[in-house]
Amino acid sequence: MSVGHTIEIVYMDRSGKITQRKIEVKGIRDGRIRATCLTTGAPRVFLASSILAWQPAGTRHAVG
Repeated sequence: MSVGHTIEIVYMDRSGKITQRKIEVKGIRDGRIRATCLTTGAPRVFLASSILAWQPAGTRHAVG
């Protein structure tokens, strides 16, 4: 995960709700990831400790 990359994350918010989002990383500092959420188009800040999983956007693995 680095600045300028688009990634998909599984994220748990403060209330415990888990969501999957595609984000474009704008900055990483002090455990916070500043990004544009491509799901909503809004700027967001994500806590790195609340990201449950991530992968580069567009990476899919076939099952079976």
